[in-house]
Amino acid sequence: MDKFQAFQRTFTEFLTSQSAQISFWGFLLNLFIAGVLSFVLSRIYVKYGHSLSNRRDFARNFVLIGMTTMLIIAIVKSSLALSLGLVGALSIVRFRTAVKEPEELAYLFITIAIGLGLGADQRVITLGAFVIIVGIVWLRNYFNKAEEYHNLYLTVSSHNPGKVELKEIVDTLKKHCSVVDLKRFDRSQERLEASFLVEYESLPQLEESQSCLTRLSESIKITFLDNKGIR
Repeated sequence: MDKFQAFQRTFTEFLTSQSAQISFWGFLLNLFIAGVLSFVLSRIYVKYGHSLSNRRDFARNFVLIGMTTMLIIAIVKSSLALSLGLVGALSIVRFRTAVKEPEELAYLFITIAIGLGLGADQRVITLGAFVIIVGIVWLRNYFNKAEEYHNLYLTVSSHNPGKVELKEIVDTLKKHCSVVDLKRFDRSQERLEASFLVEYESLPQLEESQSCLTRLSESIKITFLDNKGIR
C-alpha cells in the first residue's frame, strides 16, 4: 500500500512539474506569423486552386484554423496533464461537414501544419517548409498553365435522374470533347449532378455537345464555366 501511495505521489508530481514557461512576446510573434502564413496560403488557394466549390468562402477559414491550432498547441505543450485532457476532449468532437475534394483536404492539412509548427515554437522549420510547399504549388501551376487556359468546367444536372445515366452523359461528351475528366458526381432520388473538366477544340464542338446533352432528357440543365471564373 505504501508503495502504491509513493507511486501515486511520484506520478502526480511528474504531471504537475512537466510544464514549460511560455514567453508572452514569443507567443504573440508565433501567433502573428501563423496568421500571416495562413492568409498567404488562402490567397494562393484562391489563385491556384482547382476546386469546383467557392474557393473564396473556403479560404476565409484558413486564418482562424491556423491561429486556433497554434493556440491549442502552445497551451497543451506547457503541461502533460493538458495534453491528456486534449485527447479526451477531441474524442467527443465530430466533424460532420464533408470535404468532397482532395485539394481542400490538402490545404486544410497545410494550414493545420502551420499552426502545429508555430505552436511548438519551430519557426525556422515551419517557414522553410511553407516556402518549399508554396514553391511547388507555383511550379506546378506554371508548367500546367498552357493547358489550364483551354479548359472549362461543365456541370450537368437533372431533376429527373431516372431518365438519364452518367454513362450516357460521358459517352456524349467524349464524342465532342478532346478531354473529359469527371470531378464530382452526386445522385439522389430527386436530383443528379455531375461536374467535369472538359476541353473543346472549337466553339461548334461546344454547341454540338450541348445540343446532344439536351436531347438525352428534357430535365437536363447545363452550365459552362471558365476555370478562371471560380475565385
